[in-house]
Amino acid sequence: MKLKVQFINAFTDTLFKGNSAAVIIIDDWLSDDVMQLIATENNLSETAFVKPLGTQKYEIRWFSPITEIDFCGHATLAASYVIFANNKSTTMITFSTQAVGELSVVEEGNGYIQMSFPKRLPNKLAIIPEPLKKGLSIAPVEVLLSEQAYFVVYNSECDVKNVIQNNELLKQLAPYDVVVTAQSEQYDFISRYFWPANGGDEDPVTGSIHAGLAPYWANRLNKTELIAFQASKRGGKLKCKVENERVIISGEAVQYLEGIVTV
Repeated sequence: MKLKVQFINAFTDTLFKGNSAAVIIIDDWLSDDVMQLIATENNLSETAFVKPLGTQKYEIRWFSPITEIDFCGHATLAASYVIFANNKSTTMITFSTQAVGELSVVEEGNGYIQMSFPKRLPNKLAIIPEPLKKGLSIAPVEVLLSEQAYFVVYNSECDVKNVIQNNELLKQLAPYDVVVTAQSEQYDFISRYFWPANGGDEDPVTGSIHAGLAPYWANRLNKTELIAFQASKRGGKLKCKVENERVIISGEAVQYLEGIVTV
C-alpha cells in the first residue's frame, strides 16, 4: 500500500520554523498499530490521519511518536492547510474527533487558517505535585491544571525562556504534560510546552494548549483577543480569540515535503 504524506510547518510562514506535522489522507483507517508505527517513523510531534466523511467533513486522529493524542492543534492546522490546498473552492471544513467533538476550520484568505476549539480553562491547584516542583529549575508562582496539562505561571517571560526541565521527573506527571507561561512585552503572553510522557522533550508549538492559555490570559488581561508566542527553538505565533465557550486559534502554515509512505 502506498500513502501520500505531506510535511507541513504549522504556526509559521517560514520553512524550518513552527511545528512540523505529517498529514496522511486515507479512505479507510489503518490499524492503530500501523498508524502508530508510521508516526514513530516520521518522528514529528504529530502525524495526522484524515478520513473524508462527506462534503467538507472529515474525521481526524493524531499520533505522536509515542502514543495517540486526544487533541492536537498544530496537526489540525497542517491537515486543514493540505485540504484547502487540494480543494481551492473550499473555505470551510469540519473535523470530527474522538475526544473533543467537532472542530470547525475556516480559511481566512489572508494566509491564516482559523480553528474553533472548545474552551479548556485550567483550575488552580492548592497542592503542587512534588515531581512538578522538582522537575523545573525555576519555582512556579502559580500552578493550575486542565484536562491536558499542568499550567505553571511565572512573573517574567525570561523565566519561561530560561527554565530547564527534568524530563524523568515530569514523566511522573503522566497522563498530564506541563506548560510554562508568562505575560510578554512583545506579545500578550508566551509559553513553552514539555511533554515527555506523551510525545518527547519540548513541543515546538502547541495549538491545543492555547484552548486553555487564551482564556486564562483573557481573564488576567481583561481582553478577548490576544497574540501568543511559543518560545521554543523553532518558535511560533498564534492569534487567539475567546468567544463564550469556544477559543478561536488562527495560524499560518507552509509545506516542507511531499512523499510516499509504503506499508
